[in-house]
Amino acid sequence: MKEALQALVIASVTLSSAPLLAENDPMTDGDPEDDGAQVITVYGRALEQIGVAQTSSQGTVGYDDFVNVPISRIGELVENVPGVIATQHSGSGKANQYFLRGFNLDHGTDFAGFVDGVPINLPTHGHGQGYLDFNFLIPETLERIDFRKGPYFADVGDFTAAGMIAFNTVDRLKPFVRVEAGEFNFLRGVAGGSAIVGGGDLLVAVEAQTYDGPFALEEDFERFAGLVKFSGERGEATYSLTLNAYDARWTSTDQVPERAIRSGLIDRFGFIDDDLGGRTTRIGGVGNVAIGDTSVLAYATYYDFRLVSNFTYFLDDPVQGDEFVQVDERLILGGSLAHKLDLDRLDLTVGIDLRHDDISNVGLFESVDGQETDPVRVDSVDQTLLAGYASATLQLGGGLRAFAGLRYDHIFYDVTSDLAANSGTGDDGLLAPKAGLAWEVLDGLELYASYGQSFHSNDVRGATITRDPVSLDPADQVQVFARAEGTEFGARVERGKFNAAITGFWLNLDSELVFVGDAGATEPRDGSRRYGVEANFFWLPADWVVIDGAYAYTDAQFVGPASGMREIPGAVPEVISAGVTINPTESLSLTGQVRHFGRAPLIEDGSVESDPTTLVNIGGFWETREFTLGVEIFNVFDVQDADITYFFESRLAGEAEAVANRHFRPVEPRQVRVSLRRNF
Repeated sequence: MKEALQALVIASVTLSSAPLLAENDPMTDGDPEDDGAQVITVYGRALEQIGVAQTSSQGTVGYDDFVNVPISRIGELVENVPGVIATQHSGSGKANQYFLRGFNLDHGTDFAGFVDGVPINLPTHGHGQGYLDFNFLIPETLERIDFRKGPYFADVGDFTAAGMIAFNTVDRLKPFVRVEAGEFNFLRGVAGGSAIVGGGDLLVAVEAQTYDGPFALEEDFERFAGLVKFSGERGEATYSLTLNAYDARWTSTDQVPERAIRSGLIDRFGFIDDDLGGRTTRIGGVGNVAIGDTSVLAYATYYDFRLVSNFTYFLDDPVQGDEFVQVDERLILGGSLAHKLDLDRLDLTVGIDLRHDDISNVGLFESVDGQETDPVRVDSVDQTLLAGYASATLQLGGGLRAFAGLRYDHIFYDVTSDLAANSGTGDDGLLAPKAGLAWEVLDGLELYASYGQSFHSNDVRGATITRDPVSLDPADQVQVFARAEGTEFGARVERGKFNAAITGFWLNLDSELVFVGDAGATEPRDGSRRYGVEANFFWLPADWVVIDGAYAYTDAQFVGPASGMREIPGAVPEVISAGVTINPTESLSLTGQVRHFGRAPLIEDGSVESDPTTLVNIGGFWETREFTLGVEIFNVFDVQDADITYFFESRLAGEAEAVANRHFRPVEPRQVRVSLRRNF
C-alpha cells in the first residue's frame, strides 16, 4: 500500500503536463486556459434559499464550507448536515453509524444517501437494512452536498423518513497531489486533475490510505478509491459518464464491555476477539444526461462485502465462541427519468425510478478464528423497485408558494433460501402524498408548513420467512413497507451575510428498526413517534470570519408498549455543533469545530443510558498558489468519551453466566495529522 501512495505522487506529476484549470478551488466556472482567474470563495450555506427551498430544514453545503474542516474519517462528511452525527463501532472500513432526529439510524435505515444521483443504500443487506457506506468518496472531488429532512419530497422514496443527503462530484479539477501523515501510522495520498479531451472534460482522481489506529489490536486498514469522469455539452445536452472503484480491508476492535476494562482484563483500547474485521469492494458506472427540461440517469454497481463480528463473545457457545460472518454480493442496475414542465405559475415535475438488486449471495455463518463454519442462513434474492412520482409548485402571489406531491413505490421480490420453507416471492406497494406551503411574509423572512409520508423498506427475507433458520420454530413475517408520516413547521431568515432557520417537527413511524446486540443485527419493533426542534445559523460577521452553529432536540418514544417501557434504545435526544473559521491573512486559515451529543437511553425503561460525548477538533492551513500546508488536531482535549454505547448481555471467557452490561467503543485519543498539497 505504501508503494501505491508513492505511485500517486508520480501520477500527479504526469497529470501536471496536461492542460490545467486555473484555480485553487477544485471547481471552476471560468475559462480553463485563464491562469490569471480570480479565486472567489463561495459558501453553499450562504446561498439564498428563500423563494427556492420547500422547507426550513433543507439546504446546500458547498466545497468551501468543508474544505478546511478537520474530519478524521470519510463518513464524517455527513456531519455537514445540521443535526447529524456519524460515529463508528467497528473498523474504519465499515459504514458509519448515523444519528438524526432522535433516530439511531444504524448504518443507514431511515437516512437515504445519493452520489451523483445514484442511491447508495443497500436493501436486504447482509449486515443491516439500508446499509449506507460513503467510504468510497474522495473528498477533494466533491462539489457540493444537498440535504433534506423529513418525508416531504416526492422525488425520493425508500429510507427517507429522517432525511436524505446527496453528494455531487465536480466536472473539472485543477491537477494536484496531496499527502497526509499522522499518528498511529496514518498515511493518505490522493492525486487528481482534469484535461480537455475530445471536446469534454476528463477528470481522474486516485486515493490510497493506510491506518493502524490507537487500539491494542492494529487495524491494518487499507483503502483504495478511484474516480474517472468525462463530462461536457453537445448542443442542448449536457452529459457526464463516471466510473468509480473502491476497495477496503481492515481488522476491527468492536465495542467492548465496560466490566472488562474496570476489572483490568483489558485497557480502554483493548479487545476481546482478535478475529474481527472485514472487506468491501465496490465498482460502479454512472451516466447522467440532461436535454432541456428532461434528465436521464443510468447506473450499474458491483458490490462485495464480508464482515466478521462477535458481540456476545461466549454467550451462546462457551467453547468455540459466538463469532459470525456476514456476506453480501450483488449487482445493482437502475436508472431514472424526470421531466419538468413550466406552466406559467405552475412548475410540474414527473418522473420514474427503477432499480434491480441481483443479490447472488447474502448470508450469515457461524465462525471460528474468522473463518466460516456452519451456515445459519444463506439466500439469493432478486429485488426490484419501480416508482413513479409527480410534484408541483404553484406560485399563488404575495410571496406564497404551494407544494403538492404524490409518489408510488412498488417492490417485487424473489427469495431463494437454503431452507426451502423460507423461500418465496411477493410484491407490495405504497402510495405517499406530500403537501406544503412557503410564505415570504417579509423581505428576508420565509415561513414553511409541510406534511408528508414516506417509508423504509424491510429486508424482504423477513417477508418470506416461515421458520427460524436455527430452531426451525415458526417465525413471524414482517411487512415490506414501514410507513412514516410527518409534519413540519419552520422559518428561515436571510439578512445579508447572516442566515438562520428554525424547525419544529413531528414524525410517526409504523415500525422501528432497533439494534439487538445478542443477535448482532436490527429487528423490527413497535411503531414510534417523535417530535422535536432544530435551529441552525451561518454568519459572516467579516470577510475573514465564518461562524456557524446548530442545535437539535428530539423526544422519541415507542407507541404500543406499556408506560415506562417506551424509550427507544440509542435515540440521542440532543445534538449540538458549532464552528468558527478565521482568515487573519489571505494565506492563513484557522478553524475550530465542536460537536456534542447527549445522553441516550439504552434500554426501553430508560434505567440505563449512554454518557454524553463532546469532541473538539482544530486545524490550520497555510496556502499559496502552488502549495497548501495543513495541520489538524483531533480530540484536542483528549477526552475519554464513547464513540457509541450499547446495553446487552454477553459472557466473557471464564464467566459462569451472562452479564447485562454497557458495551462501548471509545473515541480515538488526541492525534495530530499534517498534510501538504501541491497544485500544478
